[in-house]
Amino acid sequence: MKSVLILLMLLVSHAAQAFQVVDDRGVSVTFAQAPQRIVSLLPSLTETVCALGQCARLVGVDRYSNYPESVKNLPQVGGGLDPNIEAIVALKPDLVLMATSSRVGERLQSLGINVVALEPKTHADVKRVLEKIGQVLAVTDAQSIWRTIDAAISAAAQSLPKSVASTRVYFEVNPGPYGAGESSFIGETLIRLGVKNIIGPKLGPFPKLNPEFVVRANPDVIMIGQRSADSMAQRPGWQSLRALREHRLCVFTTDQSDVLVRPGPRMAEGARLMAQCLADKAGAVKTTAPWLKTGPAKP
Repeated sequence: MKSVLILLMLLVSHAAQAFQVVDDRGVSVTFAQAPQRIVSLLPSLTETVCALGQCARLVGVDRYSNYPESVKNLPQVGGGLDPNIEAIVALKPDLVLMATSSRVGERLQSLGINVVALEPKTHADVKRVLEKIGQVLAVTDAQSIWRTIDAAISAAAQSLPKSVASTRVYFEVNPGPYGAGESSFIGETLIRLGVKNIIGPKLGPFPKLNPEFVVRANPDVIMIGQRSADSMAQRPGWQSLRALREHRLCVFTTDQSDVLVRPGPRMAEGARLMAQCLADKAGAVKTTAPWLKTGPAKP
């Protein structure tokens, strides 16, 4: 009888530890306990695991995950869209974190590996994903981490003078050119910083633009990565842009671009980078210029 009671207690204890989460695919994933061996196939998810203080649980990452420094020493298993299945299986993970756009989830699940697909695209998504991964890893302070991030973004906005509010900004994500629209997490940060995005919400979060679109919009400040900046001279009409003529161009290094384009726990640092750009460059905008009253001047 005693042995039966012990067995029942063990079963009840195991059931209490087991839990389920629903990922961004709408798939319910059951865990017997919090996973200890994690492979991450998306840099923002890698950074989220580490922001929760659980970097030590990572046993492999995608080729683009490079922050914090410690993850550079982990085995790389390919890209998020083209991961090496054999390399992942060899690491014996009890969880693979991946984007919803990755096509390998079902294959990994068929091999008995738990997969949670999460793809943050907005500020609200970053908060939700932080809390979701916190739930999966049994970390209880995810909400306080988000509050710190959110407060730091607000502080970056409060550091700027009111005159910046009239500034029209173009943020280029990569050389397509793909820009960051109002509905993207980058666009949301720009809104919180109080400036105007030349790419409205109707174009989507990260639209591919005709370079002439930017020429017609003629932004006051351009935020761009080094790789994109190197190709600007070849774009028809861009030499006439007011931002280039008046040296109101912020060129971000590769490391800074990584911070800016990843919807994850370093968003506050991204907001500070954008605020610094605006503080340095937007002050040159002449608020009495006719084009501020009548709309963007045509080049």
